[in-house]
Amino acid sequence: MRLKKLECRNFRNIESEILVPCGTMNVICGENAQGKTNFLEAIWLFTGAKSFRGAKDSEFIRLGKEKADISIEFIFQEIEQTAKIEIKEKRYAYLNEKKLKSAHELAGTFNAVIFSPSDLKTVSEGPSNRRKFLDTAIGQIYPAYIETLKNYARAVTQRNRIIKDLRYDSTVSVMLDIFEEEIVKNGIKIINARKKYTEEINKFLENIYLGISSGKEMLDTDYISCAGENFSEKLKNARKEDMYSGITSIGPHRDDLEFRINGINARSFASQGQKRSVALSLKLAEAEVIKKKTGESPCFLLDDVMSELDPQRQNYILNRIEGIQAFITCCDPLNIKNLTGGKTFSIKEGKII
Repeated sequence: MRLKKLECRNFRNIESEILVPCGTMNVICGENAQGKTNFLEAIWLFTGAKSFRGAKDSEFIRLGKEKADISIEFIFQEIEQTAKIEIKEKRYAYLNEKKLKSAHELAGTFNAVIFSPSDLKTVSEGPSNRRKFLDTAIGQIYPAYIETLKNYARAVTQRNRIIKDLRYDSTVSVMLDIFEEEIVKNGIKIINARKKYTEEINKFLENIYLGISSGKEMLDTDYISCAGENFSEKLKNARKEDMYSGITSIGPHRDDLEFRINGINARSFASQGQKRSVALSLKLAEAEVIKKKTGESPCFLLDDVMSELDPQRQNYILNRIEGIQAFITCCDPLNIKNLTGGKTFSIKEGKII
């Protein structure tokens, strides 16, 4: 996977710019609030996923303009391709000039991995952050998984709406049977996909983390499911408790991913430096899984993370990630002083200078 050209028009604070990167390390440098991250965000949207900054589509459009346009030229599996996203009230996507039903259909066509300061939450904060990591990563290589997630969430929402009525009307149990069947059917698919993906990243995590920690520590991870065996039976048994809380207490929306450094839970006992290393290792392992599945490395996007890393880890990022086209945003040129190759772009007020 290689991005040949990115063109942005009226996207965020970018009026009209073209970025032509090299095939290795690309550093996007500039002071805060100049638009560095906007270029990464534009690239990321071609994965078919939502903004990694949590932005709404309307926030992508430059102030005072009616729409935004972003387009790319890229090579995937030795074939030159084009993609375009037009943003009005929502996103409209085109692949090789053919309009897609939705921007989500770009998933699996253009692959990227994003690492930003917020990814530290994957290690240090609650389970929802780890579930989001799994679901976003799996959705890139198995686009059908996204629809399974939607179907599951819809069934859980419906069950939550009627479960409280069970206290007053036992006849609603018939409706619960229907929605619980849907929850179990899609939930098992989600659990199996997450477990399989966890096994895949574990094949790479140990060596990656050993490299980042200079061979001092070992990292592994496990997927923790609350459903386990007899998912359907557990869901029915939880009805009494759930009708008072008004939520569905059993299912993959309650599951977690556990990281261990030398066998010790990283969320509870790791230092900040170790947590950063775990988050970075996780993203590099994600890139390796994509490469294994598609035969090509994804684009690697790193947003404002160099200042968060010590010199040893900075050097690892700049010079030891091989075979991947990478894009890094950076405020302080000193953080990239050890870069031995690649290309640097300076950004000011949304312009490449």
